[in-house]
Amino acid sequence: MRYADFIRFTYASLSAHRLRTGLTALGIAVGIAAVILLTSIGEGLHRFVIAEFTQFGTNIIAVSPGRLQTHGAPLGAVNTVRPLTIDDALALRRAPHVQVAVPVIQGNAEITHSGRSRRVTLYGVGAEFSAAFRMRVAAGRFLPGDDPRSPRAFAVLGSKAALELFGGNNPLGDRIRIGGERYRVVGVMQSKGQVLGFDLDDTVFIPVARALEMFNRESLMEIDVTYEPTAPLAEVEQGIKRIMNARHGAEDYTVTPQQKMLEVFGTVLDAITFAVAAIGGISLVVGGVGILTILTIAVAERTSEIGLLRAVGATQRSILLLFLGEAALLAAAGGAAGLLLGWVAALALKIGLPALPVHTPWSYAVLAELVAVVVGLAAGVMPARNAARLDPLEALRSE
Repeated sequence: MRYADFIRFTYASLSAHRLRTGLTALGIAVGIAAVILLTSIGEGLHRFVIAEFTQFGTNIIAVSPGRLQTHGAPLGAVNTVRPLTIDDALALRRAPHVQVAVPVIQGNAEITHSGRSRRVTLYGVGAEFSAAFRMRVAAGRFLPGDDPRSPRAFAVLGSKAALELFGGNNPLGDRIRIGGERYRVVGVMQSKGQVLGFDLDDTVFIPVARALEMFNRESLMEIDVTYEPTAPLAEVEQGIKRIMNARHGAEDYTVTPQQKMLEVFGTVLDAITFAVAAIGGISLVVGGVGILTILTIAVAERTSEIGLLRAVGATQRSILLLFLGEAALLAAAGGAAGLLLGWVAALALKIGLPALPVHTPWSYAVLAELVAVVVGLAAGVMPARNAARLDPLEALRSE
């Protein structure tokens, strides 16, 4: 059978029953659209989470008190955890490849000025905090490099906290009360927005020693260490552990490199994207059942046509390819419509809900289209084989 005849027969057989053909292709289209929409949400979430964490840099290691790993110990042993101290942070600055080591403690506090009060997130930090986390100062300066054990009562306001307390006035040099103590405002941070639900603009930064005293705590929440981006991570970790073990006598702390955390997040989010794609792919199987049904009916309805084609010289291979071509064309057409439908739905979702991270991964789109064609071919194999095996004389007698 010539290629042109093959195309003509395939198109004529599908266009002869347009409603049935359209409904069958719709089943494939819905499956593809579901894959596109679900993977767009999954990939968007993946990019959003990674972007939220990497905006502060990727060469960060968090040292927190206590060990997260479970380990055995003899009965009767007493497990004690030494608190993380400012001296620990100072010692970690001497570790190989370390740039800065910033002590951090977090809590809530009420700030007041001229009759206005506001409850904000309070961070007790070191002077290198803004440089370590790539946070810029809009006015004034960040906390000065005082002796971290006895710093002056200085405060740096987040942009939202400054606006709420001072309105349009310049807060630099003015005094505010935090937890009953007076602090002089030395800086206002640039707007940073929200990160994973935390509003970094509705904050106040004060020296870590004063925050420890205010919250009546002995231990830091964590020590954030930044290291040279080109340094080997394993070597940096070993240097940190060596210093901490020498100071604490045991590994009663947890070292969490951001790179490893991002790798775990990436693996989990990739698995979620694949899982939602697989859920959407179930619709492709349903569409394949539709192709199997329509081609099985077509074989029964076109028995005499198949007999005539065999009588004029069409081989079994030509009949087989004819029905497989119809199946592939049905799946491809439905897949193309599904790609367009899914892309439009993802675009509408992105416009209608700008807060929802949506990004269409075209690798999944192409894969879904290929799977649709494969499903269509697989569904068309049995009807095509049945059609090719029909006896020409018996097929002609069925008229």
